Amino acid sequence: MAFQSLFTLVALAAAVVAVPAPQDAQVNCGGGRFVKNAACCAWFPVLDDIQENLFSGSLCAEEAHEALRLTFHDAVGFSIAAEREGQFGGGGADGSILAFSDIETSFAANFGLDFTTEAFIPFALAHKVSFGDFVQFAGAVGVSNCIGGPRLQFLAGRSNNSRPSPDNLVPEPTDSAEKIFERLQDIGFSPIEVVHLLTAHTVSAQYEVDTDVAGSPFDSTPSSFDNQFFVESLLKGTAFTGNGQGGEVTSPIPGEFRLQSDFAISRDSRTACEWQSLVTNHANMVSKFETVMAKLATVGQNPNNLIDCSDVIPVPPAAKVTTGSFPPGKSKADVQSACAATPFPNLATQPGPVTSVLPVTA
Repeated sequence: MAFQSLFTLVALAAAVVAVPAPQDAQVNCGGGRFVKNAACCAWFPVLDDIQENLFSGSLCAEEAHEALRLTFHDAVGFSIAAEREGQFGGGGADGSILAFSDIETSFAANFGLDFTTEAFIPFALAHKVSFGDFVQFAGAVGVSNCIGGPRLQFLAGRSNNSRPSPDNLVPEPTDSAEKIFERLQDIGFSPIEVVHLLTAHTVSAQYEVDTDVAGSPFDSTPSSFDNQFFVESLLKGTAFTGNGQGGEVTSPIPGEFRLQSDFAISRDSRTACEWQSLVTNHANMVSKFETVMAKLATVGQNPNNLIDCSDVIPVPPAAKVTTGSFPPGKSKADVQSACAATPFPNLATQPGPVTSVLPVTA
């Protein structure tokens, strides 16, 4: 992963991201930036640094995708069931995946995240912010770089005191829908909320499931936070992009990678209709993702002890499309809908010849 020098900070005037001042904002942080709480001003230098030197000038590319992935892998390392049995169940969204990266990145479900944690740790240390805060902040900033993306809530003030998360708490692509639902139910997420969490895959790619095809995206528009993931995940698979092992199933577009777990959840009777509902209405999809991510970011934490610094997160670029469409050469005849209650919506087919999807790189 290519990152520019951490300490090469650009001048504030050149790095300013235009964030409208909320009507009730009272604190002027300088440079045309306003916040409700003075403590949040300290996050603007962090923002400038990571946008320039981690996200390669505010791109929705590999680093942004991995930042969003890290928020999930850190927070899901928590088990209420284990706590009830008198065992340590993890700290949730506490940054332990950075504090104990040598331990947690050795877990099978976290394979490959050692590159991400190695890149993130110096930024958190340089700005003297907690690992838990930095994981959530970087994830929120990263996805804000994506066209049509959400503006996620960011709460600051997590302690830097953490312990390594227990193993076997992060779901894997080879897991069944039932196993994933049970694991997430343990920390308070319903099957429907699992679908909302998987909206992250609209700006995601795989780098570790099959390293021979690293960067293979989960839909044809991995830099846009749009509805395409939910459309394309319901199309009939025609071929493997990778080796067809370790959690991969056939995908409908050359170069696109389909996870076995996504396939299972999209066709499970408990979630199929919610999955299909996200094929259209971009605003609804984004709103549900923002809500479920706010919940994920406080797993194991007390929100009352945190400061709302959401006004530091940049406003994402506006969506170019507000509903999904069929890729070139595909139509309703290619859909494998599992929702018995509602017919699959009528969608337009994109013009042009059938093309393959390119890998996502920095």
